[in-house]
Amino acid sequence: MNFHEALGQVIEIARQNAERVDTEGVFPAEAVDALRGSGLLGLVMPEEVGGLGCGPVEFTEVVSELASACGSTAMIYLMHTAAAVVVADAPPPGMPDLLSGMAKGAVLGTLAFSEKGSRSHFWAPVSSASLNGGSVSVQADKSWVTSAGFADIYVVTAGSSSGTAGEVDLFAMPRDSAGLTVAGPWVGLGLRGNASAPMRIDSSIPIANRLGDQGAGFAMMMNTVLPWFNLGNAAVSLGLSAAANTAAISHVGSARLEHQDEALSALPTIRAQIARMGISLAAQRAFLAHAARSVSAPDESTMLNVLAVKASANDAALVITDTAMRVCGGAAFSKHLPIERAFRDARAGSVMAPTADVLYDFYGKAVSGLPLF
Repeated sequence: MNFHEALGQVIEIARQNAERVDTEGVFPAEAVDALRGSGLLGLVMPEEVGGLGCGPVEFTEVVSELASACGSTAMIYLMHTAAAVVVADAPPPGMPDLLSGMAKGAVLGTLAFSEKGSRSHFWAPVSSASLNGGSVSVQADKSWVTSAGFADIYVVTAGSSSGTAGEVDLFAMPRDSAGLTVAGPWVGLGLRGNASAPMRIDSSIPIANRLGDQGAGFAMMMNTVLPWFNLGNAAVSLGLSAAANTAAISHVGSARLEHQDEALSALPTIRAQIARMGISLAAQRAFLAHAARSVSAPDESTMLNVLAVKASANDAALVITDTAMRVCGGAAFSKHLPIERAFRDARAGSVMAPTADVLYDFYGKAVSGLPLF
């Protein structure tokens, strides 16, 4: 079975459970179990550790398709991949089987970067870390940890135990680590099944669980995590946009104004709105594909593409899903269509770190020749 066939099976399971996951605010266990057995959790992992060896283009295609079925499942998949690529970049020496476990689906990963004290500035943890023999003592209040309590491994950040201002360390923490606890519930406007809850870390982490050298975490976040996360987050936005667009086209083609004996699509105003949605979606898809190819073969424009693609897709999703709601009116508002779920899920992207506004600022700095930090 190739990954396209496996994806089709996962999407069907995700779609069947999406409304219940959203309504009840529960983790999409069925879809995640299907992902574990599909090989897709290792999509971009090296073949030598059991992965499929694919790249950013295939990754964005998978994420977008998942998001069109269930936004929560897509975010869980995205965060696993973001954790996996940085583990692949710098495997922790004390966990020699971690990468193969993530690639083969036995280990579901996620990131625990954002903190209450530095909010969406995930690259600047305010948490403390201090050396204690062969371990590092870490105290941190993490926020917005996707798959909190469900992931098997958490890639966490802390201010480096070197004590140097601005330096960051990354560590891999298993779910059963002493002092790693879910610190509150997750109740959101959208993406209600992705368990994006706060977590508390008050733990002694073996130095052998550190990813890379002491103080190397900031560079890994910027050079490894950020490109994959921004691509994947943009793909989630476009998957949600595509779901809303498809549902809206179907509705206006079938719903009728009986007193005029015509479908809603006979109204020029409706057709114009549908056209704007489709054109915007096509343009964003083209930009995402371009950005994914750029990450695959980096050049001087790659960082600009990485900064722009998430913000652009996030904002487009706001407009596309809003337009779909307006075009379909009461049928969308009253949950007769899946559009209102996509509308709510799409609101998360632009406020998810790095936020769209922060990325626009970074892009402006970059093209103006100013340092980002």
